[in-house]
Amino acid sequence: MNILDDLKLQYKLGGIANKLIYWNIGFFLISYVLPRLLLLGNVQADFLQYVSLSANPEDLLWKPWSLLSYSFFHFDFFHILFNLLVLNFASQLFLTFFTQKQFLGLYLLSAIFAGAVFVASYYIMNINGAIVGASAAIMAVLVAAATYQPLMQVRLLLIGNVKLWHITAVLLILDLMQIRLDNMGGHISHLAGAFFGFMYIKGLQNGNDMSVIVTRIIDFFANAFKKSPSTPFKKVHKNYSKPVEKRASRIVTKDKTQQQIDEILDKISQSGYDSLTKEEKDFLFKSGK
Repeated sequence: MNILDDLKLQYKLGGIANKLIYWNIGFFLISYVLPRLLLLGNVQADFLQYVSLSANPEDLLWKPWSLLSYSFFHFDFFHILFNLLVLNFASQLFLTFFTQKQFLGLYLLSAIFAGAVFVASYYIMNINGAIVGASAAIMAVLVAAATYQPLMQVRLLLIGNVKLWHITAVLLILDLMQIRLDNMGGHISHLAGAFFGFMYIKGLQNGNDMSVIVTRIIDFFANAFKKSPSTPFKKVHKNYSKPVEKRASRIVTKDKTQQQIDEILDKISQSGYDSLTKEEKDFLFKSGK
């Protein structure tokens, strides 16, 4: 088996977290390779401008997909490397307690929520900018796991065992400390994602699973493209129902008759043939024909 076949097998057998990692890598390669291929034909194109989330709400009119697509693209290699390492770590913790569908729902909803908070914040502060990266959605997953199981022990290389809430708290504090230094939009989206992850678990504990929204949307489109049963199948089913009823009716009659015969035979064995009434003798005679 070559490397490509091995990757295909891992993608097929892996869970949704594994697939998200592949998608992020695939989209990064597209955004990195495509502009360079266009340059060979003397065509300059900033691919990220079509998928990044702009702080200008008017840009959502011509690229509404950017409210979600920004969370699948990254600026450079180290940006995606750090995010995917944390995604792999956070997803394993989250999936210890919750399902694949809940993980996907939280990931997508938190990305949309964090993106909306970023746009609203920059619009209020009258700042222009754009963001890409899965950090906000990943932070939501990590905070959700920490909210549900804050005292869970996590073993870190060179450090040892650390409580999960300690790791999460350090990352949140770093975002708060850097929010006025650089990449303010990114840090705002991180904090928004963290808030959504916290609220998701609190809602879940109160019996409200917000990830169901995503599940229902996916199921709707999956069923919409699913092939409906053909007309010949319906005809076969319709014709098949009638003989079943008749056959069942005959079985009930036969059982009742046999039961009555058995009772008469028991009576004969105990008291003799002369103990039968006229009706019982007639019934026995007719059933023997």
